[in-house]
Amino acid sequence: MIISKQWLLDDAPKSRTQAQLGRLYVVCLQLAHNPLAVIGAIIIGGLIITALFAPWIATHSPIAQDLSNRLLPPSSIHWMGTDELGRDIWSRVVFGSQITLTIVMLVAVIAAPLGLVVGAIAGYFGGWADRVLMSITDIFLSMPKLILALAFVAALGPGIENAIIAIAITSWPAYARIARAETLTIRNAEFVQAVKLQGASSTRIIARHILPLCTSSMIVRVTLDMAGIILTAAGLGFIGLGAQPPLPEWGAMISRGRVFILDQWWVATMPGFAIILVSLGFCFLGDGLRDVLDPKHGSE
Repeated sequence: MIISKQWLLDDAPKSRTQAQLGRLYVVCLQLAHNPLAVIGAIIIGGLIITALFAPWIATHSPIAQDLSNRLLPPSSIHWMGTDELGRDIWSRVVFGSQITLTIVMLVAVIAAPLGLVVGAIAGYFGGWADRVLMSITDIFLSMPKLILALAFVAALGPGIENAIIAIAITSWPAYARIARAETLTIRNAEFVQAVKLQGASSTRIIARHILPLCTSSMIVRVTLDMAGIILTAAGLGFIGLGAQPPLPEWGAMISRGRVFILDQWWVATMPGFAIILVSLGFCFLGDGLRDVLDPKHGSE
């Protein structure tokens, strides 16, 4: 079947697939008219491409040491210079994108669904379930995210896997609050009551009707939170509790380069630029998605 613009924008879609594709097409059109969102999408697309094709983009091995070429400034051979062990910083930044993308994706996959389910259950059932789940949520929200992540990593031990788990554990409460608020606004809606009259169970109502309606707000919040997740991961790496050597994690690279910041500025500055650029990309894209997907924000 050939998908045409008329088919995508049909006011009376013949199937759920056609409606979903039409909605996606409209969202993409609206994002295309937002310059900052386009810039953010380009940055995130560049991150994904860099992570996928790192072996071909990198000019050197990210872990091979060459002490005869240590602390060289940026040049045509070493585009971002070399570090204290003679390793090519450009190649380490490129391969570090794989670690950053892995952390971001796994935290989003773990934290967002967990928070979505907890918030939907609390909002739908109310009563003691709401009080218990939201009390737990408030306990997590009352503590600084980075400090809480440090506590979990210290208990679990250093390493990228434990860092991902710790960041996910500290990230889900915000999503639970959003899902609960969304659920409270729609749990008494007429279509929910109609589904109840048809004999649908609470599990089916939550899974098939409430959770999909909370997805748009969740996507926006997850995208906006990516910058914070990257900074938290970099902070854990900076103090040695994230990815362990010789993995080229951006925060750990900054930590090792801070000793040379005055004379060999590129050692710490280059991975710092990478963190700033990717964080801005997620912020720009998240703002664009909020304008498109959040009707309440757009109407203000």
